[in-house]
Amino acid sequence: MSSKAAPASTEVPFSIRSILGPLIAIVVGIFMVILDGTAVNVALPKLQEEFKLLNLSLVQWTVIGYALAQAAVIPLAGWLSDRFGAKKVFLISVGLFTIGSALCAMANSVETLIAFRIVQGLGGGVVVPIAMAFIYRLSPPGKVGTIMGMMGIPILLGPALGPVVAGWFVEYHSWQWIFLINLPIGIIAIFLGIRKLPNIQRQSVASLDLLGMILGPLAFAALVYGVSEGGIDPISGKSTWTDASTLIGTGVGLIALILFVLVELNRKDPLLELRVFRSGNFTKGIIVQWISQIAMFGTMFLVPLFLQQAHGYSPLETGLIMLPQALASGLFMPIGGKLSDRFGARPLVLAGMALTAIATLLLSNISGDSGIGSVMLPLALLGAGMGLFMMPLNNHLIQSAPQNLVGRVTSLTNAAQQVMMSFAIAILMTISSTKMNNLMAESGKTKPDVNLFASSFGYTFLILLGIAVVGGILGLMLTKPKKVEGEHAEVPMMIGH
Repeated sequence: MSSKAAPASTEVPFSIRSILGPLIAIVVGIFMVILDGTAVNVALPKLQEEFKLLNLSLVQWTVIGYALAQAAVIPLAGWLSDRFGAKKVFLISVGLFTIGSALCAMANSVETLIAFRIVQGLGGGVVVPIAMAFIYRLSPPGKVGTIMGMMGIPILLGPALGPVVAGWFVEYHSWQWIFLINLPIGIIAIFLGIRKLPNIQRQSVASLDLLGMILGPLAFAALVYGVSEGGIDPISGKSTWTDASTLIGTGVGLIALILFVLVELNRKDPLLELRVFRSGNFTKGIIVQWISQIAMFGTMFLVPLFLQQAHGYSPLETGLIMLPQALASGLFMPIGGKLSDRFGARPLVLAGMALTAIATLLLSNISGDSGIGSVMLPLALLGAGMGLFMMPLNNHLIQSAPQNLVGRVTSLTNAAQQVMMSFAIAILMTISSTKMNNLMAESGKTKPDVNLFASSFGYTFLILLGIAVVGGILGLMLTKPKKVEGEHAEVPMMIGH
């Protein structure tokens, strides 16, 4: 195997310029998709007002529905790319996302907006795993961390810049521009993709796992729905955890999840290759990744709500306050990628989770009279932490998987990320609203004030602190994956499946 792999690294000297065209095409498409994942967060209070809703319980599904739609189609990325070609599927997915954006801008009710956000998610879900597989294929051995670090900049900058861009549009134009801005970007991404992306040879594919395709999304959506329905009713003050909707949602979700796992483990060509969890190093790594994603996306969802509801900041002001997170993540992402090639993921995970824990600790101590700096500093720390270890950890997962399954890891990890983001939003909103109602009952107030908001959000961030500490402890258990000679030469041909 080494005789086949060696010439690839010696025939043509590697230079960034040689892959710059495809890299730009991929970055434009992936940035657009990821930007929209958090852009809507800042607009939620505006959407609640626009559609005359009493609370955020329904409008938050514009975020949850988008994430779940992505989770539903991400596992199909490998099968679709093998069946129809990665380049063609990437371009069609970007096109569907762009069409979904146009439909979102035309929505005249929260229900239609949620439906069109799902269309967006169905298009955008396939983009990320195929983009990551493209980059992995283009990267020479020994440079994977560096190139992944470059691509990782939009992956972290997108979620952090989303609130800034959305805040400006909501304040000075209208919420529809959050989606309209995607139209020219999508067209540019398609044009660049047609001209610059290489054609990857199609692979032979097995029949589509229809049962897995039905059970997986059903399990994730039902569980998230059940969690989001639980809590304290804001009108009656009674617990809704025993309500029929909550019990049915969680019950259906758990049953579907069990059946999904059984089906996938017993199928020769499953939708998601769950057997990869037999690798202990992979399992520890992906749990750390889940924990970090709950901390990151949970923070980016909660902070805009706190700033607008408690302090009355405008959407643009809210986005600008969150800007340090974008700048810090963009600065530390290439640093983390380069260091991972030399030292592996473990030290970067430990450093990153430490910064994340400090950030959530600072946010948990937030008070009603806290200044802007008390929010911007922890956000910068969070961005730095995520930038340090996000891509090294992803590379660690690829290298930790058994070599015959490594090509399927991008679909599995990206699907899990969307599910974790949905759970994070639903669970943290439930915790925060439940705490708020309890505090209102104790104080005898009928309307929340800035101090009650600070207390309820601070309590929720304290929960995130505990999660971050657990992630750091698990990070200590990571070990550097053993290198298999010539493995990189075989991996790229298995794009996502």
